[in-house]
Amino acid sequence: MKITIPEEQVNKEYQKALSHFSGQAKIKGFRQGKAPIDLVKQMYQEDIKNAIINNLAPQAINKAFSEKKLNPVSSPVITDLDYQEGKALNLTFRFEVWPEFDLPPYKNITVKKEETDVSSKDVDKSLEDLREKSAKFNSVENRGADQDDYVFAEIKGMDLETKKMLPTEKTVVLVGHPDNEKSLNEALQGMKAEEQKKFTVEYPNDHKNKRLAGKTIQYTVQVLSIKVKSLPELNDDFAKDLGEFKDLKSLKQEIKKELRSAKKNHSQQSLTEKIMSQISDKVDIDLPETMVQQETRSNIERVLSSRPQGQQKLSAQEMDKLKKDAQKKAKDSIKNHLILNKISEKENIEISDEELEKEYKSLAETNKVPVARIKEYMNQEGRKDNLKQNLRIRKTIDFIIDNAKIEG
Repeated sequence: MKITIPEEQVNKEYQKALSHFSGQAKIKGFRQGKAPIDLVKQMYQEDIKNAIINNLAPQAINKAFSEKKLNPVSSPVITDLDYQEGKALNLTFRFEVWPEFDLPPYKNITVKKEETDVSSKDVDKSLEDLREKSAKFNSVENRGADQDDYVFAEIKGMDLETKKMLPTEKTVVLVGHPDNEKSLNEALQGMKAEEQKKFTVEYPNDHKNKRLAGKTIQYTVQVLSIKVKSLPELNDDFAKDLGEFKDLKSLKQEIKKELRSAKKNHSQQSLTEKIMSQISDKVDIDLPETMVQQETRSNIERVLSSRPQGQQKLSAQEMDKLKKDAQKKAKDSIKNHLILNKISEKENIEISDEELEKEYKSLAETNKVPVARIKEYMNQEGRKDNLKQNLRIRKTIDFIIDNAKIEG
């Protein structure tokens, strides 16, 4: 877009900037604010120009957006500027706007609903998971290590060809686990605390660990301690230890309730994805590149921050895959958001004061804070508008699900 700021407005801003710098100027031989105007103009020419542009350009650009009813995606970038003292100021700037597109049919879409029933097997599996989390590890004193024992061991390795030592490793080993090196499982059988044993492993050239491939390593393993896992019995006492459950039956009922809720939420999410996929496949949108880049960066940061400490560094190949996945996810997310926003506009879906109040109360309960504090937080920096927009999108999702043909 090109705009012209009138000569009169530019001259007025020029005099204002000149007056400011004249009053602030510290020029040798003159008291502050008493230097000749021509000398101030000469010394502060570039500063005066920048002040005029910085004060006038944003106002003029925002006025142009308002007049043309444009809603830019990101901040505009000035690409060309024509300024001469005493003349009008001409600006050329570029910016991205939300794309226009036609909505395909979004009602009566046929989708299959996922099963939400909870079986006794589902409950039993959750109970076993709880037993595992409540497991105790008891020390073994009077015997050597056996199958399924947990051995805390120190392992040292030496390359028999180069005599170079590998880093010493202290680790917990589940004796007999199929993922362990076979020779390690064999060596640990029968070993007692403080005992040492040596064994040798010849690694093939195509071994998955490139640092070990094709090498012959002699290991020395020392058992530091041996523990055996003990699972609690599934009875009323076990249930009482987990919380406010009077017996095992009440625990099972709560587990079933939570599993049903989780399955229902997952089913709802699946329905949304299936419906949006069918709508999105029929829409061709030229997505704003700025938004795609921002969302892609956010997705990458979320993945890296969720990785365990020390594992944020990825290989070039892993990072390339992460970037591609993050970009695809970003494009899908932005596209779906635009579609849902357009549906909400077409269907006049809005958020009432009552719905907003209900959300405030829900947030207050979740965060265990007074409703007044939630309202105070939401009234800062446009958070209230963001919340209303999120609620509007959620309400639109409910609308398309209510208007879909759901089978099963």
